[in-house]
Amino acid sequence: MATIFTVANQKGGVGKTTTSINLAASLVNYNKRVLLVDMDPQGNATMGSGIDKSVLETSVLEVLVEGTSIEQVVQRSESGGYDLLPANGDLIAAEVELLELKNKESRLRHALLRVKDNYDFIIVDCPPSLGMLTINSLVSCDGVIVPMQCEYFALEGLSDLIGTIKKISQFLNPQLKLEGIVRTMFDSRNSLSNEVTAQLNQHFGPLMYQVAIPRNVRLAEAPSYGLPALVYDKNSKGAVAYLGLAGEILRRGKTKDTNNKKTG
Repeated sequence: MATIFTVANQKGGVGKTTTSINLAASLVNYNKRVLLVDMDPQGNATMGSGIDKSVLETSVLEVLVEGTSIEQVVQRSESGGYDLLPANGDLIAAEVELLELKNKESRLRHALLRVKDNYDFIIVDCPPSLGMLTINSLVSCDGVIVPMQCEYFALEGLSDLIGTIKKISQFLNPQLKLEGIVRTMFDSRNSLSNEVTAQLNQHFGPLMYQVAIPRNVRLAEAPSYGLPALVYDKNSKGAVAYLGLAGEILRRGKTKDTNNKKTG
């Protein structure tokens, strides 16, 4: 049964979609079956996976609003090697339409339950705002992966997100937890990056991923070609870093499984 991670940050421009795409492709590289869910009306994860959002006949909108099965909507990202539940601008309508529906906060969770056995991991890329799409993403998942830049304003945004996670956990998804924090666009030569890293380690300790994603031109170029960095340039620093992140996530998962068996 799949582990579901939502990649979230209420602050935009932190590498959320880049992380979603490249984490999905990197997990595939470890022979994992992966579904990437695009919950952002911008459809950047869709385009970055090599799928043209402008010609979609069905998308995640129909899954959320009409109850269409994921199997009818999912597409294959040939470049990434994973399945994709795509999105485009039509998804904006879901923010309003969901308010009129029963179980409006858990529509995505119920849809994913039908396909969880088909995958090892499901990665949900959600928009940088706290609306019904983000709430559905958080209610559907086991843990939240937070990409963030090492700057002071980012710390404020992280505090807000943690508050949101606590509220969702209290009222809608008791299993929800902060899975980990990944530093993006990282430059070790920058004193501010190192200062913020020290603060994050102080407050979050083991929740911090050891792997940091560097600023990397090839990583920034890859989405415009509809390719993950691992396919665009597998030797680039960005591609290597995301492979390392995927490996770290897999090792953490094995450690948790071992600990659960010992205490079970």
